Amino acid sequence: MTPPPPPPPPQPQPPQTPVVTGVDFISVPTRDFETARAFYETVLGLRCSAVYDRIPGAEFETGNLTLQVIDLTSTGRKFQAQSSPIALRVEDIETARSELESRGVVFTHAFDSGVCHNAAFQDPDGNVLMLHHRYAPRGATDA
Repeated sequence: MTPPPPPPPPQPQPPQTPVVTGVDFISVPTRDFETARAFYETVLGLRCSAVYDRIPGAEFETGNLTLQVIDLTSTGRKFQAQSSPIALRVEDIETARSELESRGVVFTHAFDSGVCHNAAFQDPDGNVLMLHHRYAPRGATDA
């Protein structure tokens, strides 16, 4: 018996239309909403665009991404601070760092990745945040 012929080669497919078109928000957990709100609004200087009625939470605008600061324990979820940093874009790391230090922010470390300057700190709940400034053109692969 002769084996069956091999299957035909795959045909090129037309480009797919992306399903995802962007990122609207990221949730930032808190155990103390009023303290978190004061930090994001007063210390970081982010504009509060919405305050929730039914649960302790609000939205803060960064320019290209909304931070949803929310007490997830009010919805029955367990609190866990985010250990992966949220990188906040700034024009000048040293100027931004000095300003935030004058407002009481304590930085845990700073580093140069080879394409970006970074300075890490935490919000009052222990969520990791980072000042970030890319100085190398996009596409640089040194990071």
